[in-house]
Amino acid sequence: MKLKHTAAWVGITAAATLAVSACGADGAKTAAKAVDNADKIMAVLSRATDRTEQLGSAQVKVSTDLGTGTPIAMDGTYSWGDGLAFDAEMDTAAAQMQRLQDSPKTRVLFVDGAYYYDVDPQPSGPLAGKEWMKIDSSAIFGDKGSQAFSGSSGGGNPAAAMRGLKYASNVKDLGRETVDGQSTTHYRAVVDKAHMGKFKDAYGGDNLMGSVTGGADSMTMDIWVGSKDLPVRLKQAIGTVKVTMDFQKFGATAPVKAPPAAQTGDLTDQVKKAQEQQG
Repeated sequence: MKLKHTAAWVGITAAATLAVSACGADGAKTAAKAVDNADKIMAVLSRATDRTEQLGSAQVKVSTDLGTGTPIAMDGTYSWGDGLAFDAEMDTAAAQMQRLQDSPKTRVLFVDGAYYYDVDPQPSGPLAGKEWMKIDSSAIFGDKGSQAFSGSSGGGNPAAAMRGLKYASNVKDLGRETVDGQSTTHYRAVVDKAHMGKFKDAYGGDNLMGSVTGGADSMTMDIWVGSKDLPVRLKQAIGTVKVTMDFQKFGATAPVKAPPAAQTGDLTDQVKKAQEQQG
């Protein structure tokens, strides 16, 4: 089981400024129009970012394609106002959890910086008689990366992803499209290699940034904004990694609570040791 891949949906972000240079009168008019269009796009994306941040939670369907096989689908509630938390179900086979869960779906919680997987009680070992497996996020991202991912300003939540839009080198309005039955406007923002260093400020730091980007030369975010200045879909791509988030409903969601300690087996130390041996 590749816990590094199954333990988190990858929040990849992109952002926006447009620099245009032109020569001559016609070129100046074209440049001015391009700047004006970019300003209008950024105003829309800024409103969507603010609205997403203010509402603080949503029902979300997430598909993470790591470029290594079947995409991992997760469906549940996410909150980010007080630090990232979610309660979702994912495909057991795609997440390579079959050895621990017979059901085709596996429930996974993220709360207070730790992952909790609903597993079948095992006959022996740390999960003997336990219904939940716990892995602290520091086992996946390291201590510094875990703090960045889990915090309210870190890269693990949609609002933080959208805040990164201010770093894009290219933004486009791709027109009207219907997504999940809603009328939306499709925008695209690209962060080039020259600006990727700034991207880490929005995402949460060098450690987490490096774990996501690898050697990619650019990042692309497609965002479909609906009538209420809220994202209907986010599609983020960097290198071979692609993440799609469909927002079903924004607003109040039930608080995510950690399972009882008596029902939980903690595998954090084992995962850290395994990571060290692989590294």
